[in-house]
Amino acid sequence: MNRSTTGLDPFARRCIATGAILMLTGVILGAFGAHLLESRLAARQLASYHTGVTYQLLHALGLVLVGLVGQAAGVATRLRWSARLMLAGIFFFSGSIYLMTAGAPRWLGAIAPVGGLSFMAAWVLLAWHALRIRA
Repeated sequence: MNRSTTGLDPFARRCIATGAILMLTGVILGAFGAHLLESRLAARQLASYHTGVTYQLLHALGLVLVGLVGQAAGVATRLRWSARLMLAGIFFFSGSIYLMTAGAPRWLGAIAPVGGLSFMAAWVLLAWHALRIRA
């Protein structure tokens, strides 16, 4: 049997499932922000919160994409690191924004750029992987 008849390989399954769960939590957090936080936060705080949600949703979808690329073209170290860095980016970037919105100290904002750099590196690795795939 080949991969197409046996289902998803473990890497693809983990990436797609994790991405889907992060999409779900992003939708929940977005609804929470729109319906419950809107009247409790200053406009600037709410805008930051929505930025965290947006980046979580985009990179959760990116994680699903990484899984699909891995399934279609095979898994390489670059692809594994791309997935790890997307997760790290969500944790550091969106997570620090969520915590600051909940009242954590402002110095936590210094962690957000680590997440942003993680996102950038993840996309670079995905592009590199795509360019290295042989037809």
